[in-house]
Amino acid sequence: MKLRLKIAGLTFLGVVIIVLGRLFYWQIIRGEELQASARNQYMSGSRILAKRGSVLSSGGEWLVSSADSFLMYVQLTEITEDARVIANKLAPLLVDDPDDGDYQDKKESLLQKAMDLEAALLREDVVWLPLARKLNSETKRNIEALSIRGIGFDLEEARVYPEASSSAHVLGFVGKSDEGRDQGYFGLEGYYDLLLSGTNGYLERESSAIGMPLLTGEERGTSALGGVNLITHINKSIQLLIERRLINGIERYEAVSGNVIVIDPETGGIIAMAAYPSYDPGKYFEYGDVYFKNPIISDAFEPGSIFKPVIMAAGLDSGEVEPETKCEICDKPLKIDKYEIGTWNNEYHSDSTMAEVIQHSDNVGMAFVGQKLGADRMYDYLSNFGFGGLTDIDLQGEASPKIRERGKWGDVDVATASFGQGIAVTPIQMVMAIAAIARDGVTITPQVVDKLSQGDWEEDIEPKIGERVISEKAANEITQMMVVAASEGEAKWTADVKLRVAGKTGTAQIPVAGHYDSEKTIASFVGFAPYDKPKFVMLVTLREPKSSPWASETAAPLWYGIAKEMMRYLD
Repeated sequence: MKLRLKIAGLTFLGVVIIVLGRLFYWQIIRGEELQASARNQYMSGSRILAKRGSVLSSGGEWLVSSADSFLMYVQLTEITEDARVIANKLAPLLVDDPDDGDYQDKKESLLQKAMDLEAALLREDVVWLPLARKLNSETKRNIEALSIRGIGFDLEEARVYPEASSSAHVLGFVGKSDEGRDQGYFGLEGYYDLLLSGTNGYLERESSAIGMPLLTGEERGTSALGGVNLITHINKSIQLLIERRLINGIERYEAVSGNVIVIDPETGGIIAMAAYPSYDPGKYFEYGDVYFKNPIISDAFEPGSIFKPVIMAAGLDSGEVEPETKCEICDKPLKIDKYEIGTWNNEYHSDSTMAEVIQHSDNVGMAFVGQKLGADRMYDYLSNFGFGGLTDIDLQGEASPKIRERGKWGDVDVATASFGQGIAVTPIQMVMAIAAIARDGVTITPQVVDKLSQGDWEEDIEPKIGERVISEKAANEITQMMVVAASEGEAKWTADVKLRVAGKTGTAQIPVAGHYDSEKTIASFVGFAPYDKPKFVMLVTLREPKSSPWASETAAPLWYGIAKEMMRYLD
């Protein structure tokens, strides 16, 4: 009997220990987890989307805005109709412009969409599945009218680009991150993604057993904080103007591609920027990655003769040459090692002054200036002008080609760089170097965004003034040389004296596999006007124009055509 009581007591004690152990496990070890789980059974939550900030022109017009869109999903466990029937109902509403285009193409697109939908609806490894994103309100209403059980919608946000491909390389686009959230890529959307995104909110409510919110139940959460708006320096009228003119110029001169950039030298503000071929940011997924990169800030090219004012400015500032200094080697081609440097038109001008060297775009005369400067001093001036480094423009995707290291320049390198060959730059570096000349020798950082705003708050982004790279005297001297080059040089036939332009043409051969292609060129014109009080600095570049290889017959007339029309908007 005593043994039985002892066994019963030990059994009871063991049960008590087990119970206490389980209670300790559930209440202490997993207490917080289970409380959250229980809370989720009577609390329901929803994310409150933060509205992404907009992008506006300098005049307040929309460049990018946001609108409501919808994610269509299917709850597979609630489907009652045949998957193929549902797919055939939805497909016509999810194919873009199903009534337009070639009949066969339309038929194939509808068939493919229906097959994709059917495959999704037949999946057995999930119970919930997204079927389409960024649907507009009209498409949502049309799908809801079909009354398909199991189909539902969640609110999303869509980016709206009122002018389609206009400003595409400036704006960038909004795609999806690896985590599936909206994220800006390239241009302003990428550079200012954090500011534009804002912060999502969250609303949590007490719910009934079937998940319905209780009117008298507990409610808590945080409000969404919308993104910041960007007010840019972009003049929308000028932006549309340069895009229209650029496309017409590419067609007229049969070029492969081209770009135009216009800046305000006083503030560094980007007035307009366009490159072609381009893409539609609202339909970025229809284009290849090659279209997204902005060639103005990312692509390198050999500038040719538009580089000559920079080298001449360095020569003037250093005191090695004056405007009236005579070239001692300009009577014939220049031989350096096994190479021979000649003029672009095989004409030679003995005892040319430095002003005449710029006017005639004389390669031998520029090599003379390069020799006077010397390799190390040339490198220092180029670095101070910004070549070899980033300009720090507020656009995602800027790249910079490296220039040869200091101390590793040979005589040939100095000579060819003097007239813009054998050295690579980006268009934004080139135009900012000329802007420094227009600013009396002081550099400035380019910027697209002028102000940040949100509600009643607004903040100016102050211009970032750089260092003085040449004296005001040297800047004025090279400006006068560029005035003569524009009005009396090879492009004088297209010049407009009313604009009072300081400018320079450039025709550079394209390097291919270690040598220069004798038939393909990059034609450019860079300049500013009015030269005594510049309103703008503009660079026009055309790649491989077939109507004529010369910038004086392609890039220059395009530049003047834009400038004459643009001045109406600037003043």
